[in-house]
Amino acid sequence: MFALAHQKLGWNVEIVTLDSPDDGPSKDGYRSSFPCPVHPCGPAVGKYGYSHQLQPWLLANRSRFDGVIVNGVWQYHSLAARRAFAGRVPYAIFSHGMLDPYFKKRFPLKHLKKLVYWTLEESRNLNQAHAVCVTSQEEFHTVAEGFPFRRFRRLLVPYGSAGPEGDPAANREAFLADWPHLADKRFLLFLGRIHPKKGCDLLMDALARSAEPDLHLVMAGPDEVGWTAELKARADALGIGDRITWTGMLRGAQKWGALYAASAFILPSHQENFGIAVADALACGLIPLISDKVNIAPEVAADQAAFVDTDTVEGTSRLIERFQRMTSSEREAMQAAARACYVRRYSLIDAPLVIYRALGLIADDPQVSSATPKAPAAP
Repeated sequence: MFALAHQKLGWNVEIVTLDSPDDGPSKDGYRSSFPCPVHPCGPAVGKYGYSHQLQPWLLANRSRFDGVIVNGVWQYHSLAARRAFAGRVPYAIFSHGMLDPYFKKRFPLKHLKKLVYWTLEESRNLNQAHAVCVTSQEEFHTVAEGFPFRRFRRLLVPYGSAGPEGDPAANREAFLADWPHLADKRFLLFLGRIHPKKGCDLLMDALARSAEPDLHLVMAGPDEVGWTAELKARADALGIGDRITWTGMLRGAQKWGALYAASAFILPSHQENFGIAVADALACGLIPLISDKVNIAPEVAADQAAFVDTDTVEGTSRLIERFQRMTSSEREAMQAAARACYVRRYSLIDAPLVIYRALGLIADDPQVSSATPKAPAAP
């Protein structure tokens, strides 16, 4: 979706990945589904993602590009990008929440390990970039708290979602074709990874405690840690197992169909750097019920486009109860506010332009932090 946003402004886009060329276009259809050339430079080795092919490719091709966006930190690709581009081609790095202070509190021993790598390499990777892109006011102020040598420029980028594709009614039918038992039911939609960080266990308890008997829950997303069996057992013990549908990951028309068919979106996450699924829900006029640990929660709440509460069982229960007490007119008003909030804040219209200014490709950007030193001029 981000590639499309750049292309709409007339820029040519290419993507370099650490996937193996042997994966081919058949691997989840990922490569053939992209609207631009994709160059696999893997396979990557281990969690660090080392690839001996990546840096040579970047060095050989860097002269073809006006600017570069690096996605993610703590892995080899950010080091390779610095070695290839620093002082030669302007580049920006999206931290994507990987520098959130939550992880220091949640995993203190792992933080010590990161401190070593930060001192050796990662701080230089970020400090030599033209900007480190953050996607919320909260992240702007807290990014990399707990790490020294934070001299990088922070850039607040109006991130978001490209919005729904296709006809809403057709998308809804595509979803219900596979889950026909939901056609006549009201349900809350969780759309994201099945992971402890997302507060999935809070949903089980809150549904049992506060949801009306005819209100169901759809858990849509990949299980990366093998937690689903435990959550299902928890739901059965609470007597709500038959009110929860587990769909696995949803893509394309099915994903948008689930958003159009749901009564509300719910995400009681313990940490959410941005929350693309929240933006997707807003784009569909679906009311989000979210925790205050979702970094865009203050802005969405200020637009009266969502309910926000704490990332606890009590807070999640209150979210469900507040939604259930809404009148039809109140729901219609919040649904309209949700769509307006998406258009104003999260439609990706301005995001590429903000980055181009930071990279020196167009005029200067006033949203870059003045408290941090200026990066070298773009060549």
